[in-house]
Amino acid sequence: MKNILFIASECVPFIKTGGLADVIGSLPKYLNKEEFDVRIIIPKYACISEEYKSKMQYLTHFYMQLAWRNQYVGIMEMEYDGIKCYFIDNEYYFQGWGPYGNIYEDVEKFAFFCRAALSALPNIGFRPDIIHCHDWQTGLVPVYLHDAFQNNEFFRGIKTIMTIHNLKFQGIWDKKTIKDITGLSDYYFAPDKLEAYGDANYLKAGIVYADYVTTVSRSYAEEIKYPFYGEGLDGLMNARSNCLCGIVNGLDYEEYNPETDPYIYKNYSAMTFRKEKVKNKHGFQQELGLAIDERKFMIGICSRLTDQKGFDLIDCVIEEICAEDTQLVVLGTGTEKYENLFRHFAWKYPDRVSANIYYSNERSHKLYASCDAFLMPSLFEPCGLSQLMSLRYGTIPIVRETGGLKDTVYPYNEYENTGTGFSFANYNAHEMLATIRYAKRVYYDKKREWNKLIDRAMAQDFSWNNSAKQYEELYYRLLS
Repeated sequence: MKNILFIASECVPFIKTGGLADVIGSLPKYLNKEEFDVRIIIPKYACISEEYKSKMQYLTHFYMQLAWRNQYVGIMEMEYDGIKCYFIDNEYYFQGWGPYGNIYEDVEKFAFFCRAALSALPNIGFRPDIIHCHDWQTGLVPVYLHDAFQNNEFFRGIKTIMTIHNLKFQGIWDKKTIKDITGLSDYYFAPDKLEAYGDANYLKAGIVYADYVTTVSRSYAEEIKYPFYGEGLDGLMNARSNCLCGIVNGLDYEEYNPETDPYIYKNYSAMTFRKEKVKNKHGFQQELGLAIDERKFMIGICSRLTDQKGFDLIDCVIEEICAEDTQLVVLGTGTEKYENLFRHFAWKYPDRVSANIYYSNERSHKLYASCDAFLMPSLFEPCGLSQLMSLRYGTIPIVRETGGLKDTVYPYNEYENTGTGFSFANYNAHEMLATIRYAKRVYYDKKREWNKLIDRAMAQDFSWNNSAKQYEELYYRLLS
């Protein structure tokens, strides 16, 4: 039996701001229980709901040296879905309405968390063979393991993996402050270690000191070796390319299942979608106050409304997208100018455009089940889960060929009758528009071909089973 410890800053169902939480909450459940004892450590944020806090049990507490500070570390535990979860408690660091705040507070908070998570291990009597770290918030774990904890027999020989969920976020602050916070010596603040462009960089620290580095899709693992996607770390990614790989994220197929989904108007399967899927469209059109017309081509967008997600392309050609034969449904929040853009078009074309400038889990399920196509023209996309959800529900994705989108959506080929969606290569608004129009042409003029596209989309398997096997192989490789 091998012991694996996941250390992360968020985890479904306790706390979630993005896809990272889904991975931490889902992946451990799919790893082989007979061969791996997988546990999770996250912070005990004040904003975790009372429903979960009330089930946590106090294990122990101790005081820990963080540079010159002496800090309280409490450890709570609870089992959820058969996985043991530990929570690092310290009210000074983990108060507030959300898990993240100002970066200058976060760099200290997560330095504390990294050191506390390691210090807690002997107290909970769990010695991992591998510590699997996620994103910049846990970047100091491999460094501390290499530094202060090396003299302790308990920690010797523990391997580390660093998984990059989004290279854009790196945890950067000035060297002097980080030195003071972390208590690490000058040795670590060199350009081949923590230092990057004059500042200290947590993610870089994790990438340099981890035994292995992964990211969340094969294409993204290649892309980040180039300056355009590398966010200033492309040189380092090339230097570590012999122990860098991409494993695409999975989707929780129990939660996202059109046959059993309690949120949608009418359940359907790959066998029954031809008759039943359209009933979701009718219900959704009615709920949103759009024209009730099954012939309209309905495009869905469920996303953070930011530049990374390609909204500047949509902004450029939105008038053409909202043609008379099309309906557009948007769900999400983000940059004010994009929020207002969709509000304006919902006001201008109330029977065609619905702007839902908030997030609702229930409405997102309805969107995936009801729309004909799902638009995701990202500038870069480490993995992306929305396209996996839309495939699962037989809603055809229209994506840009980047990162995880390129790895999971196979472009439609009308001559070979293959593909599960539509894609375009260049980051160009008119190329995107041409692709949307092509999809629309197939939808209107080749209904049988469109239905076969849906057949192929719904037959794809992007469940966690597949990805979990690849992680298991990686764990074995590291431990051999």
